[in-house]
Amino acid sequence: MNKNMTLQETLKSKDTEEWLDLIFYRPIGYYWALLFKKIRVTPNMVSILSILLGVAAGVFFYFSDIWLNITGMILLVWANSYDSADGQLARMTNHFSRLGRLLDGAASACWFFSIYIAISLRLMPEWGFYIWVLALTSGFFHSKQAEMADYLRNFHLLFVNDYNKSEFDDAIRIMEHARHLIWKKDFIEKISMVFYLNYTKEQERWTPRLQDFRKAINEMSGNKETIAAWGDVASERWINEVEYPNFREAFRKASKPMMKYTNILSFNTRAIALCVSVFVGFPWAYFVFELTIMNFLLVYMIYTYEAICKKFTVRLRRND
Repeated sequence: MNKNMTLQETLKSKDTEEWLDLIFYRPIGYYWALLFKKIRVTPNMVSILSILLGVAAGVFFYFSDIWLNITGMILLVWANSYDSADGQLARMTNHFSRLGRLLDGAASACWFFSIYIAISLRLMPEWGFYIWVLALTSGFFHSKQAEMADYLRNFHLLFVNDYNKSEFDDAIRIMEHARHLIWKKDFIEKISMVFYLNYTKEQERWTPRLQDFRKAINEMSGNKETIAAWGDVASERWINEVEYPNFREAFRKASKPMMKYTNILSFNTRAIALCVSVFVGFPWAYFVFELTIMNFLLVYMIYTYEAICKKFTVRLRRND
């Protein structure tokens, strides 16, 4: 592999990178990735290390001591730097797998599962059973926010110049992949595909207009299996457009403003909100933040993105 891969080459796309990641997590992750590559640690192993660090971080939020809480935040930042490093290492070594994508997605879920339990146990003497209701409700919507942000981000990446950096997947291909796995030989991956399939099906259920958009593109590309070829094929049909004559660029520019919402619904905003709520002595405020502001952004993001997909579907089929 390329031994001189630069930091920029390990990024997916500037379209989808958050400013804090660009100036902090990606540079740190890059140097971690270089080290892990040198000592032959795989991306999946880095993901597992990230999970362990993040779960350990959660334990420290059980305590009311501010210095223990700061320790928890440091461990959480460390875990997220590994979460950045695993993807950068995968791109350095060209070592990608659906199991790796599942582990990467599971990392943040495991971190916050630990944090939610710790905060709930901490607040039980004051709140009783009600804190668990608040935490479980918040956790449910947290998972939806994260999975939809991930889905729309990867869909957008299909329309950038280097669309191979997208990890966009669909239920049909996952089922086909799982069908060829053998229980005795591929037991762990076979089990993981069950969870990954349900995860992807849920993403697809929440985005019917996007699925219709995919169908329209597939129809005009002769139902090609490689959806990365959509933009090139559809561009041949993208006629009489004044603003953006190229289909791929037209959709990318319409989709790009929504990427800031996918970033807000990811790790950094949550970590800041968690830090503030814990440090001011009201950890329950983090759950309220998830249920109000983050849910509002989730609804707005999906509604707007669905409207964009509907608009492009109509314009594509108008040329039939």
